Amino acid sequence: MSPWLPILMAVPVVGAIVVALLPKGSDKLAKQVTLLVSLLVLVLTGVMAAGFDPGGERFQFKAEYDWIPSFGVKFGVGVDGVALVLIALSVVLVPIVVLASWHDADGVKTADGTLITPKRSVKTYFSLLLVLETMMIGVFAATDIFLFYVFFEAMLIPMYFMIGSYGGAQRSYAAVKFLLYSLFGGLLMLVAVIGLYVVAGSKTFMFPELVGVIQDPAMQKWLFAGFFIAFAIKAPLWPVHTWLPDAAAQAPAGAAVLLVGVLDKVGTFGMLRFCLELFPDAAKAFTMPIVVLAVISIIYGAIVAIGQTDMKRLIAYTSISHFGFIVLGVFAMSSVAQSGAALYMVNHGFATGALFLAAGFLIARRGSPFLGDYGGVQKVAPVLAGFFLVAGLAGLSLPGLSSFVSEFMVMIGSYSSQAHGSGALSVAAIVSAVAVILAAVYILWMIQRTMNGPTAEPVKAFKDLNAREIWVLAPLVALIIGFGFFPKPLLDVINPSVQQTLTNVKVPTSTIAEKGTGQ
Repeated sequence: MSPWLPILMAVPVVGAIVVALLPKGSDKLAKQVTLLVSLLVLVLTGVMAAGFDPGGERFQFKAEYDWIPSFGVKFGVGVDGVALVLIALSVVLVPIVVLASWHDADGVKTADGTLITPKRSVKTYFSLLLVLETMMIGVFAATDIFLFYVFFEAMLIPMYFMIGSYGGAQRSYAAVKFLLYSLFGGLLMLVAVIGLYVVAGSKTFMFPELVGVIQDPAMQKWLFAGFFIAFAIKAPLWPVHTWLPDAAAQAPAGAAVLLVGVLDKVGTFGMLRFCLELFPDAAKAFTMPIVVLAVISIIYGAIVAIGQTDMKRLIAYTSISHFGFIVLGVFAMSSVAQSGAALYMVNHGFATGALFLAAGFLIARRGSPFLGDYGGVQKVAPVLAGFFLVAGLAGLSLPGLSSFVSEFMVMIGSYSSQAHGSGALSVAAIVSAVAVILAAVYILWMIQRTMNGPTAEPVKAFKDLNAREIWVLAPLVALIIGFGFFPKPLLDVINPSVQQTLTNVKVPTSTIAEKGTGQ
């Protein structure tokens, strides 16, 4: 057994306890300790990832400990390529969020100068960040389905308090709505997990041992529905998406980055890992209705984003559109589309994270999230405007930036897929391409309204990014550009896991999509 994953989960928890026990008035020390712990986790993850063999066993760095032996529940962890890149995304974003959130727990200042005081202390906020990091690592690493469910539900708790205690004026409403939607999905998933355990009759919750066990098509459909609805809410997919714009708009910028950049990926990750492999016949039966929902999400999210006047709500609606692309790629069931979907999860985290943080720095200076309160920012804060531009262009998938690669793979893989023996996926890919034009509209409109034009009177007093803020955005922009030109390191890790998924779903991998791209 490998100690790597248990160590990665233990370090943030220990750090959270240390931060919580610091004496009163040690706010700066709490921030410094949190940053150091998150950087330590990043280094340890990098060392672990260096030992991952893409051509080796599917699940690596495995550890299994008996947890509830009478029910066959284990503390079972391990990572395949998709889980590894999502854990890497999480641990990269956390120290960036810590640095960006240096003053988030101090209070939110509105446009009229009113300070919205947090309900809880600075130490609590940064302790919650570290606890959330453990949950994010655990949910992607869990190979025991019951353990996955525990992390799936438990990570709601720190995010609920981060939104409800440190967010904007409507924070309580947004936090409760986020929690209720998530708990409803979690309840359906719990019923499905229990049903899976009873029907399988194998006295285990370990994912590798449950693949291929449920053979009855009708039972597969019922269990698939329980998992899928929970994941669709988490993603979120239209029409169960309405909690996201409220939660993202009211959350502190750093918390919004982790919410949209990582937590929502648990939904699409769950679809790829559990829905397809545990219930392959049901996944094939429900493919076209799900593809329709994905295309609606793509177009709906883009159109509604165009009409937004609140910067953070606009970014949230763009994410609904992006998640539609990811779901389309997952259910296209070609290796190109699924690899593109997995890559999209990572690239979306970097691009949307950078855009949320740049928007957060703008809002911190002006005290308002509304686009109409800005104008001419590039004249007084050119560095901030430059970072905002690159993050925005990544959001519209400009060639040369990382999002373009994954979006292109999803569309070309869906268009060329022969997994379902019809041209319906080709139509879906063509319709989804309309969102590329719509993305240019909402991103360029946002940039025009905020960065260009006459300088608004309150904007004239803006200061450009300081050193801390540059250190927040520079790594994300570097990753966006780097993976835009050279995504191979990520794809080399992702592709074998995708091929294994398609093998378990019994979908031939030698489709036109693979032949056309040389995979």
